[in-house]
Amino acid sequence: QVQLVEFGGGSVQPAGSLRPSCGVTGTSASTSCVAWFRQHPGKGREGIAAFSRDGTITYARSVQGRFTISKDPAENTLYLQMNNLKPEDTAMYYCALGDTTLTMVVAGIVAYPDQKFPAAWSWGQGTQVTVTS
Repeated sequence: QVQLVEFGGGSVQPAGSLRPSCGVTGTSASTSCVAWFRQHPGKGREGIAAFSRDGTITYARSVQGRFTISKDPAENTLYLQMNNLKPEDTAMYYCALGDTTLTMVVAGIVAYPDQKFPAAWSWGQGTQVTVTS
């Protein structure tokens, strides 16, 4: 059974940094499509960064240049380095593991307007990030 657990959210001032992590069990994060999503209050989940199976990285425009996705094969853990945080980055952050559609969602090629993501995707429980002065 695949399980994902996020850690490392928190509260930070504007221009600050955070690095949430996502521990994966039940499969290898290195050979899977994995991604970070976020959800603002009252809004749907937005894909922001993804690894495809071949290691290709995709970012949403909203975080390009500020956020960096990485993974540690030895720890089977996914990370999201977030720099120059802005108040609009305040959201619940989720990691996800699934098929190649994950990358297409982050790239804006595929959308699920009703938030009915594929049942085969696995999600963590989320970690809250708050950016406030």
